[in-house]
Amino acid sequence: MSHRILVVDDEPEIRRLVASYLTDDGFQVEELANGQVALERMRRTPDVDLIVLDVRMPELDGIDTIRELRKFSEVHVIMLTAAAEETDRLIGLSVGADDYVTKPFSPREVVARVKAVLRRTRTTTTELLAEPLRFAGITVDIDRHAVVVDDLEIDLSALQFALLRALAESPGRVFARHQLIDRVWGRDFYGEERIVDVHVGNLRKALGDSASEPRFIETVRGVGYRFIA
Repeated sequence: MSHRILVVDDEPEIRRLVASYLTDDGFQVEELANGQVALERMRRTPDVDLIVLDVRMPELDGIDTIRELRKFSEVHVIMLTAAAEETDRLIGLSVGADDYVTKPFSPREVVARVKAVLRRTRTTTTELLAEPLRFAGITVDIDRHAVVVDDLEIDLSALQFALLRALAESPGRVFARHQLIDRVWGRDFYGEERIVDVHVGNLRKALGDSASEPRFIETVRGVGYRFIA
């Protein structure tokens, strides 16, 4: 069964162009003109695998749409942003977007990003029959896709879990950002390495961890990150 994609953009030409390329690649695609309609659609029928979402839209912009969406859904989101709006990209990633594509873009790039995000989901949810990773204060159960911190189960997104798993499977090893991108996002990732910093920050927040006094994830200045065994 093909994946269902929502393309949400107030510019009909861009919306139709992206939708046509996704449709040609075998996806089921639905076009929507604004964020408010997208939220209503997701509340009514949450049968969507991924949303391609423009950031700059009237009424309800993409950032606020993601904020509201994350209150009830973990559906994957790829943002469409203007090339100059770095702040939009960073805010979008911090509130729960999975990736972004900057305008002007090639529709083929959007299709490639969509495939990469969906492939990452498939990898992280495959049953591997692996032993849970147990450390002081935290357990990472790969089979159950669950994390327990101080006897409390923590709700992580698929991307956060994949990032934590990549670090925890090699405790003490320092990972450069590009190495984490290869493991978590895949080698066909097109974006900036800074995306790792944003998602490590979100992961720390979910775990109740701190960059200044880390329990689980330590920053190695000038290099990257490591999991503290």
